[in-house]
Amino acid sequence: MRKLYYVNAALLSLIICQSISAQKQTKPNVIIIYTDDLGYGDLSCYGATKVRTPNIDRIAKEGIMFTNAHATSSTCTPSRYAMLTGEYPWRKKGTGIAAGDAGSIIDDSQFTLAKLFQNAKYQTAVIGKWHLGLGGSNGPDWNGSIKPNPNQLGFKYSFIIPATPDRVPCVYVENDRVKNLDTTDPIEVNYKAPIGNDPIGTEHPELLVMKADKQHSGTIINGVSRIGYMKGGHKAYWNDETMSDDLTNKALQYITSNKNKSFFLYFAIQNIHVPRIPNPRFVGKSGMGPRGDALLELDNNTGKILRALDSLQLTQNTIVIFSSDNGPIINDGYEDSAQQMLNNHTPGGNFRGGKYSKYDAGTRVPTIVRWPSVIKPNSVSNALVGQNDFIASMASLLKQVLPTASAPDSENMLEVLLGKSQKGRNSFVEQGITGFAIIQDDWKYIPPSNGSPIMKDKNMESGNNTKPQLYNLKTDRGEKINVAEQYPEKVEALSKLLAEIQASKK
Repeated sequence: MRKLYYVNAALLSLIICQSISAQKQTKPNVIIIYTDDLGYGDLSCYGATKVRTPNIDRIAKEGIMFTNAHATSSTCTPSRYAMLTGEYPWRKKGTGIAAGDAGSIIDDSQFTLAKLFQNAKYQTAVIGKWHLGLGGSNGPDWNGSIKPNPNQLGFKYSFIIPATPDRVPCVYVENDRVKNLDTTDPIEVNYKAPIGNDPIGTEHPELLVMKADKQHSGTIINGVSRIGYMKGGHKAYWNDETMSDDLTNKALQYITSNKNKSFFLYFAIQNIHVPRIPNPRFVGKSGMGPRGDALLELDNNTGKILRALDSLQLTQNTIVIFSSDNGPIINDGYEDSAQQMLNNHTPGGNFRGGKYSKYDAGTRVPTIVRWPSVIKPNSVSNALVGQNDFIASMASLLKQVLPTASAPDSENMLEVLLGKSQKGRNSFVEQGITGFAIIQDDWKYIPPSNGSPIMKDKNMESGNNTKPQLYNLKTDRGEKINVAEQYPEKVEALSKLLAEIQASKK
């Protein structure tokens, strides 16, 4: 009887363990790989022929690729704000491109995508580019405890670039502290005037590894002049050549340490933002200069994430979402021969514009979702979706109720993201660096505006025009033929809809 008791106990224990394991398997891990300045036409799975991205292509082969998915904005800070909060960024003041010493743009009282996962008992982390401000209204204390930081916004762990790779301070922040800070060499940051004794680009161009425009000619760090001025923190400097690897290795460590738990990882890798200084093992490999080499680096490190999931047997039950914060830019402050070495590559695909623009290449970005146990491989969706929809969609997945008034512009697109429905959003507002556009069905409307139609320093079309613009995206994806005069009723209807959305208090 005693033997039978132990056998039954062992069987019961095994059944319980299997049950717990089965329950765990129904709770997928989620990784968002959020790239920087990556265009719709930059990936071979989206039609690029001058560069190959086999690891990112693998996500598409094993999941669903979207052809009409958008960041809310054609610049970085507002897109990131919308993705994490589910709110159009223009509803809140201060969501423009953030300075490197900006205070936290997201209030710690706001509900975020990370808080959603945290409420669902997930481990949560952000690794990579933040660019949503740190600290209080006066900005961060670089030499002390930096709060608020992502940890107050739902992330249990954070290892971040405070702003952008071309802005000071050029240091990593881990949770609430600058990584490797020497307290005898305190950090000071100034975005108005030079400080300290370190050379600056305008005075010492001979020290630069690449020339820069006036905006990017501040303090020189690692041979690259940056936006803004910095003194101190020398031992904490990041290494531009190893940045992509540094961030990826942190992500790999996080995935491995949480392999037995449900986790959400927001992996905001810095590729392919300027300054483009890829690891030496990629230099010259693309034949397209530093921008093309950075693309290869991005693909390679994406592959490391995928292979880690394979080796840890997490692939089948991990949702991987791959996207970008805005469209592509070729010339963005540094002379790195990106334009001269394009080799007929078209970063925006067959769409018009790019980063900063109201035309579609500014916000229509590569977006791929893989969940092998649920999503059919080699799927393609033409549904209209926005990154601000992630939070409502994940709430549906996790069976969580969003707090009242949170994520006001987020729609539940879970069935669309999983390839079970082609019914996307009814409309979507796109934000350029100046002004807006709206998409509904196959129509896109851009209100009349002043301002230069060409941003000469960026060699980019802004989308500005003193006349209203209307495009039929079904027949004219490149927004070449303005049909506003032929369809005045459609212009009026979309103008009214845009005004209603902007005026709503959601």
